[in-house]
Amino acid sequence: SSIDFTSGIDGTYNEYLFTIVNFKPVTDEKRLCFQVDTGTNTAYDQTITSTAFSAGHSQSGGWSAIGYEANHDQAEGDDALQPISYSGESNTYADMTVSGELKLYAPNDGTYVKHFVGNTNVKYTNNNTDAQTYCIALHTAGYVNTTTALTRVRFASESGNIFTGTFTLYGVS
Repeated sequence: SSIDFTSGIDGTYNEYLFTIVNFKPVTDEKRLCFQVDTGTNTAYDQTITSTAFSAGHSQSGGWSAIGYEANHDQAEGDDALQPISYSGESNTYADMTVSGELKLYAPNDGTYVKHFVGNTNVKYTNNNTDAQTYCIALHTAGYVNTTTALTRVRFASESGNIFTGTFTLYGVS
């Protein structure tokens, strides 16, 4: 399944903010992704170029990291779903969720490509123990390589369905 925003993205605002609260996939270890489309198209297959980095820390203090995330970026020519989160866990562990936001800039502009920034955070617990609990933030940025106005945004798990989550759209002036 997916969450599709098929109206409300137009020239009214210069920036659109999508908030994601407590996303969980049906299948463990699946990332939250997005893709966009133009006009009344429903293929959600626009070319995206992006980059990503993460920062994380364990509750026990025994692990921390910051670095480039090659498996979260896309090279020019890709029209796949763009990952904007680390893997989420299914309903096995109630407190393991992904929350964050996606900003889409000037989607109605007919001259320039469309820039975006995604920031999400996942709380991950390995073997359901506090000693192996991690907080990992993923920062993704890039552009949709089209000068055609974007009118639709789709959020989906990279594989399988969305178990739960609240997805909200705001226009920012």
